[in-house]
Amino acid sequence: MPRVACRLVIAATHVILLPGGVMPAELAYAALLPALGDDVLAVAKELEMYAGPAPPPDYTLGHEIDGILRAADDAGFEHFHLVRYSGGGASSVAFAAEHPDRLASLALLEPAWMGNDALSPEEQAVWSEFDELATLPPEQMMRAFVANQLAPGVQPPPSPPGPPPPWMATRPGGLRTFITTFRTSKLDLDRLRSFEQPVLFVLGGKSNPDYYGRMAQRASAIFPNLTLEVFNDRHHFDPPHRIEPDRTAAVLRAHWSRADDGRIPAARVRRP
Repeated sequence: MPRVACRLVIAATHVILLPGGVMPAELAYAALLPALGDDVLAVAKELEMYAGPAPPPDYTLGHEIDGILRAADDAGFEHFHLVRYSGGGASSVAFAAEHPDRLASLALLEPAWMGNDALSPEEQAVWSEFDELATLPPEQMMRAFVANQLAPGVQPPPSPPGPPPPWMATRPGGLRTFITTFRTSKLDLDRLRSFEQPVLFVLGGKSNPDYYGRMAQRASAIFPNLTLEVFNDRHHFDPPHRIEPDRTAAVLRAHWSRADDGRIPAARVRRP
């Protein structure tokens, strides 16, 4: 009889990553993607907010939710791990409430929003600052936007040399739309309380504690299976996935190991 060779196909971890409201996905995850390993099939997806030259006039979080579904279907991901940062993290929470059956796990890298219910007075003060800075001219708005998300005494990162990249022109309008959308959106916390898949909340030790720190506390009271990971030396604008990609990859892989639904079962492929 002829000999038949078998090749083991390693199980693949399916992941969708979404960026924040400023840096494009390709740049935001450039360091993290290779650190995740060859057995991770990851899609770094851009936000629907920036699909055109201006925010959609009827923009809601539903635009981002539909975009995630399209990206997953296009990639052939029936179940997947969702990793999202800042503005992208906000819509991922809404996605988990609406489509929990599609998720193997959820990783929140300092999400920009997690509902408007039960906000502490300190969080309400932060959002009042966002309301005010949204009325400023673009350059002033961006400076205030950064400062509002850092812990007291933490200096913002220096601006990169040279002219701003072309994609930066869409960001002030996009951030204003995000702020308005978050302020007027409703999050189904009851659905999230029944979300049993593993949830990871990544927090920077130098980020605004009255914003991200208190949000992490609320998240731990909502999600029944949440793990908090603190990067003491990081803040929202030098985030772990960009500055410490190897550690972030290790944290994510440990998080994914607690869920099995995002894996394709290993199989043997017969070859003559």
